[in-house]
Amino acid sequence: MINSYSQTRPHPSSYLTHAFVSSRPDYCNSLLYGVTDGLYRRLQSVQNAAARLVSGVRRRDHITPTLRRLHWLHVRQRVLFKIAVLVNGLLPSYLADDCQLVSDVRPRRHRSSDSGFCAVRRTRTIYGDRCFAVAGPRVWNSLPTELRQSDSLGQFKRRLKTHLFGLWTYGTTALCDIDSL
Repeated sequence: MINSYSQTRPHPSSYLTHAFVSSRPDYCNSLLYGVTDGLYRRLQSVQNAAARLVSGVRRRDHITPTLRRLHWLHVRQRVLFKIAVLVNGLLPSYLADDCQLVSDVRPRRHRSSDSGFCAVRRTRTIYGDRCFAVAGPRVWNSLPTELRQSDSLGQFKRRLKTHLFGLWTYGTTALCDIDSL
């Protein structure tokens, strides 16, 4: 009976690991947009250790197939995912003013007015580029048009995760990051 239970149910350590370890990098991770590669590497090593603990993969085994099997995005892509989901419609009112469509900001008609682009503020510093008023619209504008025009939040999340996994598969590590602009 116990053997059949363990074959059908995930090990309890996977629940504990997900609850206590893998949820921590997701807490306020939109604040991590544009941080140094060294910090991303440290956070990625924490995520890799959690994936190894959940899946039972040895330390010397390659972690990428394990992350794919668990459907976990890399830390940098998790940050982009969170920002894009926030801009898509989960913004509190005090942040919604920072992410306005180009058609709402500019009274004249432009080609970009109909494509759902957000107006991006200009900044003079790296720290200004990291603020949500700049990072949110920048990430949103880097998404494909069909992704931005999803009908529901659930559909948007599924398409976005598929899109980010596709970028990961083809070797692109960042959808839109300060270093790539």
